[in-house]
Amino acid sequence: MPIRRAGCWRRLTGRRDVTGTGPRDLAGSAPRDLAGTPHFRRALQGALGVSLGVSGGQRLISFAAPNFGATGKVRGVLVAVVDVVELEQDWRGTLPTVYFTDAGGQVFITNRSELLFWKRAGEGAMMAPGGARYGVAVRHVSGQEIWQQDWSPYVPQRALYLATPLPVIGMDGVALIDEAPARRLAALQAAVVTAVCLFLGALLFLATERRRTLALANAVLEERVGARTRALSETNAALRREVREREEAEEALRRAQAELVQAGKLSALGQMSAGISHELNQPLMAIRSYAENGVAFLDRQRPEKAGEALGRISEMAQRMARIIRNLRAFARQESAPVTRVDLGVVLQSAVELTEARREKAGVSLVWDRPRAPVWVRGGEVRLGQVFVNLITNAADAMEGAAVRRLEIAVTGGVPLTVTFRDTGPGIEEPERIFDPFYTTKAVAGGDGMGLGLSISYGLVQSFGGTILGANAPGGGAVFTVALERWVEEVAA
Repeated sequence: MPIRRAGCWRRLTGRRDVTGTGPRDLAGSAPRDLAGTPHFRRALQGALGVSLGVSGGQRLISFAAPNFGATGKVRGVLVAVVDVVELEQDWRGTLPTVYFTDAGGQVFITNRSELLFWKRAGEGAMMAPGGARYGVAVRHVSGQEIWQQDWSPYVPQRALYLATPLPVIGMDGVALIDEAPARRLAALQAAVVTAVCLFLGALLFLATERRRTLALANAVLEERVGARTRALSETNAALRREVREREEAEEALRRAQAELVQAGKLSALGQMSAGISHELNQPLMAIRSYAENGVAFLDRQRPEKAGEALGRISEMAQRMARIIRNLRAFARQESAPVTRVDLGVVLQSAVELTEARREKAGVSLVWDRPRAPVWVRGGEVRLGQVFVNLITNAADAMEGAAVRRLEIAVTGGVPLTVTFRDTGPGIEEPERIFDPFYTTKAVAGGDGMGLGLSISYGLVQSFGGTILGANAPGGGAVFTVALERWVEEVAA
């Protein structure tokens, strides 16, 4: 493919010459025939070509860049020529001292005009264009070169020498960084370290004097502490004795409370004994009657009727077993920890235990047992005792009332609540209802000692719940027992 030669040169930049006659055109300084130049031939090969030169007193840098066609081959070359003086004007006199040498070691670009065209003359030496030779004293500090020279007032006499090759443009870059700021910084750091050492020495002296004073005071203090320690040891021994006595008293109190709870249950059983005897006697009489009827039906060759009588006997036996089971569960002394309890089962057992007492008092019950298990935290026996106390107290309170109705309701939520609402006269002093020995019954008559609600209060609190008593808006009293739901994750 034919290659076009550059037919003309465009002026890329201009500057005023030394005579001030106006901008200088680079076209007159550039060669007319570029085909034989190395950088042009390099561009023809598809790479960037760079050439350094001096023409007409001007330092020029020529760049040749290839222009690729659609097939990927070079179809032309773009050549740009830059006047080095224009580049130097922007950073001349700036810090640090910088110069660039060509392949022959001659300074071609620099921000110090007095170094222009100097040439390397051996290690650390430079030669001026007039032939003057300038030596350099080189010393190595921490792997770095420090140059000491006397080239120019504008070049630092002591400087850090940094050099790096620039193969793309065919030059080496050199920077001479003045070490005077580093020396000043080192001097300042040394002064700071000296001041810190003096300050720490003064502190050490003061600390030594203070330590000696403290040692004298410590001796006096130790003597006083020894005397005080002996007094505290005697006091501590006395406190240990008091703690043991208090723990023994608390243990005795816990035993007394447990005995009191058991006594309350036995007292309730005593009050319910007449009704329970009636409850057991009634199915016994029915069993006897059904047994006689069954024998008669068998004698008359009527086995189907005899089977019905035997079925009734089985139902009565199951009823008696349920009553006895509830009594045994209520009477036993529970010491098991808080566990999962079905609230509906415990309430149903309390309702069955107090059935005779309610029928005797003429109390109608409004109660719907939950169809699904409702699990709460508590103890089955202790929670049953609380519900029995509340039902029997409600039956006692409604004696003489025109309407005798007890409503029991379970309300879900957090916490879960059980309410007992009666149609009695209400509570005279709601704030004292859970005080021990507080009762509105005739104590001398054997109706009670005022411990049932107090015991119930303590039992509910041991489950982590609460119990409240108040007067209902429409009359009567309402007791609310709040219990925590049983959560498997919490239990685990």
